[in-house]
Amino acid sequence: MSSLLRRAHGLCMPSSCYFSRLVNNCFLSKSQTLTRIVHAQLLKVGFIPNTYWQNRCLQLYFKSGSIIDAFKLFDNIPYKNTISWNICLKGMFKNGYLNHALDLFDEMPERDVVSWNTMISGLASCGFPEYGIRVFLDMQRLVIRPTEFTFSILASFVSCVRHGEQIHGNAICSGVSKSNFVVWNSVMDMYRRLGVFEYTLSVFLTMEDRDVISWNSLILCCSDSGNKEFALDQLCLMREMGNQPDEYTVSTVLSICSDLRDLCKGKQAIALCIKMGFFANSIVLGAGIDMFSKCNRLVDSVKLFAQLEKWDLVLCNSLVGSYSWHGFGEDALSVFVLAMRQSVRPDKFTLSSILSSMNVVMLDQGAQVHSLAIKLGFDLDTAVATSLIEMYFKTGSVDSAMGVFATTDGKDLIFWNTVIMGLARNSRAAESLAVFNQLLIHDRGLKPDRVTLMGTLIACCYAGFVKEGIQIFSSMEKTHGVNPGNEHYACIIELLCRAGMINEAKHIADNIPFEPSSHIWEPILSASLDLGDTRLAETVAKRMLESDSEPKSAFPYLVLIKLYEMTLRWENSVRIRYAMNEHKLKSAQGSSKIGIKSSVYSFEADQLQIHGGHDTCSILELLSWDFVDQKIH
Repeated sequence: MSSLLRRAHGLCMPSSCYFSRLVNNCFLSKSQTLTRIVHAQLLKVGFIPNTYWQNRCLQLYFKSGSIIDAFKLFDNIPYKNTISWNICLKGMFKNGYLNHALDLFDEMPERDVVSWNTMISGLASCGFPEYGIRVFLDMQRLVIRPTEFTFSILASFVSCVRHGEQIHGNAICSGVSKSNFVVWNSVMDMYRRLGVFEYTLSVFLTMEDRDVISWNSLILCCSDSGNKEFALDQLCLMREMGNQPDEYTVSTVLSICSDLRDLCKGKQAIALCIKMGFFANSIVLGAGIDMFSKCNRLVDSVKLFAQLEKWDLVLCNSLVGSYSWHGFGEDALSVFVLAMRQSVRPDKFTLSSILSSMNVVMLDQGAQVHSLAIKLGFDLDTAVATSLIEMYFKTGSVDSAMGVFATTDGKDLIFWNTVIMGLARNSRAAESLAVFNQLLIHDRGLKPDRVTLMGTLIACCYAGFVKEGIQIFSSMEKTHGVNPGNEHYACIIELLCRAGMINEAKHIADNIPFEPSSHIWEPILSASLDLGDTRLAETVAKRMLESDSEPKSAFPYLVLIKLYEMTLRWENSVRIRYAMNEHKLKSAQGSSKIGIKSSVYSFEADQLQIHGGHDTCSILELLSWDFVDQKIH
C-alpha cells in the first residue's frame, strides 16, 4: 500500500508539509472532488479548526468553482481574520457574484489595503471601472495609504486622460519611488493606451531605472503614435543602455518592420532573434513570417514556416494569412488542410483568414469551411461571419450571404459595411440601401463611416438612383460627420455622368476643396467621348495628365492619341506615346478565371496561366487537331 493511501486510511499521521503539497496540487488541478477529499482529510486529522487551513480550503473551493461549498465553509469558520474576508471577497468577484461581494465588503469588521485593492480590481473586472475609482476616492477619504498595487490596478483600467493624470499625481504625492517598476511601468502603459505619447515619454525619462517592460512600453507607444522609425531607434538605445530585449520586444519590432515594409531592418531583427534563440517562441516566428510576407518575400515566409518541428496554430494562422494577403487562395487552403491533418484545431482567426482568401471559383471549398465553422461553433463569431459574407458575395452567392446576415446577432460596423458593399457590387442596389436604413435605426448606435457611405453611393451608381445618390452625398458631412474623399466624389460624378448630367458632374469636379485624383475625371472623359464632345474630352484628358496624383492611368493618354490621330496632329500623337512609354503605362487588360475540379485557370490577354492540373495547352492543341480532323472528314 502506498504512503498516500496509508495516510488516507489513518495508518500514519500526515504532516502539515504533506498537506501543503497536497493543497498546491489541488490549486493546479482545480478539481472539486480532490478539494473535497483534502477538506475531509484536514477534518479527520484535526487541522481544520486552524484558521490558516480553513482559509486554504476556502481558496481551493473558490478556485475549483465550488461556490456553495465555499460559502458553507466561510460561514463555519469560527475565528475569521481579515485574510478570510479578503479570500471570500476575491472569490466572489472571480466567480461573478458581484452583489454578494458588495454586501460582504459592507459587512467586513476590518478592512486592510488588500481589501480595498480587491474591491477596486473586482469592480473593474466586472465591467464597472468608474465604481472602482469611487472606491479609491473613499479609500483616500478614510486615509488608507495605497500600495504600489493600488496604483497598478487603477492604471490598468483608466479610460480617460483626466483620471490618468489624477492617478499619476496621487502616485507622486504618495512618495512612490522613481525606481518602482510596477507602478511606473503601469502608468506608462496607461498613457500609451490613452494615446498620450508625450506623457509616456515623460514618465520613462523620470524613472531612475528601467527594465525590459519599460522599454517595451516605450517602443510600443512610439509605434502606436505613428513614430515607427523612432520606435526602432529605441531598440538600439535599449541595448546600448545594457537592457537585453525579450521575445515581446523582438515580436513588436518585427511587427513595426512589417508596417514600414522595411525588409532591411526586418532582416536585422530576424538575425537578432536567431542570435538570442527566440525562434522557439511561436509569436516571434509568426511575426517573422508576417514581416517577410508584408515585404513581398513570401518565399522566405514559407522557408521560416518549414523550419517548424511541430505544427503550431499561431504559425499556421500566420502562413494562411500571408497566402491570403498575397491572393494565393489555393495555397492558403492547402496549408489549412495540412494543419487539420496534423491535428491542429483551427480557431476563429484561422477560419476568418481562410474564408477571406477564397477566390471567385472556390465556392464549394468555401461552403465546406462554412460547415466546419458551424461544427466548431465559430459561425456566430462576428469576424468569421463577416468573412463568410464577404466570401459568398465574392462568389456571387448573394442569398447565402444574406442567410448569414439574418442569423448573426453581434453585428459590428465592419459587418454592416461588408453587407452594404457586397449587395451593391452584386447589383442589389435596393437591398443595399435597405440594409443601410436598417443600420441607421440600429439600437446599438453604430454610425456610418466612409466605407458605409461609399457602399451606398456605389449601389446608387450601379442602379442609376440619381436622386438617392445626390441625397446621400449631400448628407455626408452635415448628417453623418464624414468629409467626402476622392472615392466619394468619383462615385457621385460617375453616377451623374451615367445619367447624362455631364455639366453637373464637371461642376462638382471643378469645386472639389482639395486636389482631386485623376480617377475623378475618368467618368467625365468617358461621357464626353460618348457624346462626341472632343473639345471637352481633350481639356479633361490634359487636366488628368497634369494631375500629380499616383498611380497614373493610361486612359487619358490613349484618348489624346486617338483625338490627335483623328485630327491629323501626328507630332502631338507621337509626343503623347513617348510620354506614355516613359511612365511605363500599358492598356488595361481584361482577365477571367474558371475552376474545373481541383484546378483554377486564369485567362489574361493572350496568356493562359494554370494553377494546378495538367498541361492545358497540350490538351487544347489535341482538341484543335480533333476539330480539324472532323472538318476534313
